[in-house]
Amino acid sequence: MKIGILTSGGDCPGLNAVIRGAVLKGIKVHEQEFVGFRDGWRGVVEGDIIDLPRHAVRGISKQGGTILGTSRTNPFEGKGGAEAIKENMARLGIDAMIAIGGEGTLAAAKRLTDLGLKIVGVPKTVDNDLDATDYTFGFDTAVQIATEAIDRLRTTGESHSRCMIAEVMGRHVGWIALHAGMASGAHAILIPEQQTSIEQIAEWVATANARGRAPLVVVAEGFVPSHMEQAHSERGLDTFGRPRLGGIADQLAPELEARTGIETRATILGHIQRGGVPTSFDRVLATRLGMAAVDSVKDELWGTMVSLHGTEIAHVGFEAALGNLKRVPQHRYDEAAILFG
Repeated sequence: MKIGILTSGGDCPGLNAVIRGAVLKGIKVHEQEFVGFRDGWRGVVEGDIIDLPRHAVRGISKQGGTILGTSRTNPFEGKGGAEAIKENMARLGIDAMIAIGGEGTLAAAKRLTDLGLKIVGVPKTVDNDLDATDYTFGFDTAVQIATEAIDRLRTTGESHSRCMIAEVMGRHVGWIALHAGMASGAHAILIPEQQTSIEQIAEWVATANARGRAPLVVVAEGFVPSHMEQAHSERGLDTFGRPRLGGIADQLAPELEARTGIETRATILGHIQRGGVPTSFDRVLATRLGMAAVDSVKDELWGTMVSLHGTEIAHVGFEAALGNLKRVPQHRYDEAAILFG
């Protein structure tokens, strides 16, 4: 059997470990053959592939990014569509696909599977927002990078007695903010799941300052203050019609400075959180998911994705990952809030 692998959507530490795990097990255990689609769904639509023999994946699990490239191409636009993709697969002799990506990628994969293509999925997102899996690879790395950056912001904030605001990724969930904020000892953590007033945030900042601390605020890019109706977005929409978030820290900084009188600086970590080498946790999880994905292909579990349930790898339908964001539960936020101010 010849399998095509694609990585689609935002890049993420651990993608190469998935590719390596799938190729090595597929070749050694199932005698499968592999090719990679270049730049995600673009490569699928255009039939742009590279061979993936065993030597091509040697030593790549520790590398960040993806050796296949990625894009946010919509496979149903332009020259795409199920029939065109079927023709490409038949022409190239590809029997099935492993799609590695987040909600947008898996939504497209489900739609194509419903139209008769043979696809299995591997969930990928640094945001950890897919409801069908306990953790996604890339999340641990993003939290580690954010924590290290926030630790550095704290030292400069303390030197100048400033309030420092660190904006982290997460889209519409606050997992990165919650974990990085708790790990770095933030005086306030602002997440999309909890609408908080500017007055309350200012009180936390002032309380920390009154104790002789340089206030540290960690905010998720999708945080919505109580005076706003939706997350701050001035960068338009992506190819799947979703708003590009970011910039809420720059909105909060002057407000807090005006209310507290404390000099305030904002830092948006942005794509730094997606880059670099994956942590050991993410390398292991990604490898296990890649190995499980080729088992799904062998067992013809089309329309399913592999996921982590507890410590075990499970196989669930694409629909389980779509429509329901895995939000930070109230009790987790309440634990962190005890430490605020």
